[in-house]
Amino acid sequence: MNEDSARHCEERSDEAIQEPSRDSGLLRFARNDEKAMTTPSGPAPKTLRSVADLAAVGLTDPDRAAALEAVEERYSVAMTPEIAALIDPADPDDPIARQFLPDERELETRPEELADPIGDNAFSPTEGLVHRYPDRVLLKLLSVCPVYCRFCFRRETVGLGKGAGLSEEALDKALTYIAERPQIFEVILTGGDPLALSARRLRTVAERLAAIEHVAVLRVHTRAPTAAPRLVTPERLDAMKASGKAVYMVLHVNHARELSPDARAAVTAIQNAGVSTLSQTVLLAGVNDDADTLERLMRSLVAARITPYYLHHPDLAPGTGHFRIPLDEGRRLYAELARRLSGIALPSYVLDIPGGYGKVPLQQSHLERDGNGGWRVIDRSGCAHSYADEGRATAERA
Repeated sequence: MNEDSARHCEERSDEAIQEPSRDSGLLRFARNDEKAMTTPSGPAPKTLRSVADLAAVGLTDPDRAAALEAVEERYSVAMTPEIAALIDPADPDDPIARQFLPDERELETRPEELADPIGDNAFSPTEGLVHRYPDRVLLKLLSVCPVYCRFCFRRETVGLGKGAGLSEEALDKALTYIAERPQIFEVILTGGDPLALSARRLRTVAERLAAIEHVAVLRVHTRAPTAAPRLVTPERLDAMKASGKAVYMVLHVNHARELSPDARAAVTAIQNAGVSTLSQTVLLAGVNDDADTLERLMRSLVAARITPYYLHHPDLAPGTGHFRIPLDEGRRLYAELARRLSGIALPSYVLDIPGGYGKVPLQQSHLERDGNGGWRVIDRSGCAHSYADEGRATAERA
């Protein structure tokens, strides 16, 4: 028990996103009707898709253009007007800007970083499908998003020019694989962002999943409700519900400011459609790596009826070292978070083991042997308490 702990013992419209058209069968992008919005520096009437676009509205320094364009050549850039409107360009440490503005450090690849950091490829039995855990699969329908996070763990395969949407033939094979394995209880739509697909395409997939009786849950992983809330339409929600499954939407949210009024309205529409909402957050240096920011985020999520699900330690994706914090620091932050929050507001702090070995919890154990056949139980403040193992005591008495 450390000194601080001891002291405490004593005394937070139905259209796909606009990208170059690809003749891919399942994926066909439509024209986007983005509404005009304004950043603190000027108008941002459409998604900003280049370093030049960002500079034009004052979000990047023109003197850095050449260096940032080198980043853009490798990793796609896209910032929706909704996200641009949240950024304070006068703040060099703005946590929203840090997530979406390209950075020269993205071209620095560290020895431990991997193109496929969580091992999707090793567990992909057929194109577009990842079967890492026995009872669930990932179905990757597309390779584009409405925004591109600068820390994305799939950054080598997601973005412009990094693959089209899943073809009809590949989708057939993926769904056949699912149908032939009754142990698959849950299908998780990911990518790319599934809400970047049109409602018609989402319905195609949902209706085909409806025919697979042993699949009970359809989960959708998305950043659209906060990054592009206009993509949350009645048509898309109805399309997902056409699966006839229990539908869960897991929202990627890293900072409380992302829950703008438009984002909250989109979340309410999702919930009113009967879709359960959870969240996942990435622990990021310079964005949310302090207890106050994380506490505020988790409380804001719960107040919006979004259940915090995962707090991810950042993956070893190329060029993302400036976002990672040491595991010890993450564990200390989480312990403080657990001290402040109730169970409904506390996500699981997890690490995806590099190479595809799955997620493991990183929170500290609250049990240790006392050396006398019993236990020492550590409470949320770090204080130790004795606990008698009744089962052992009963056996010894017998």
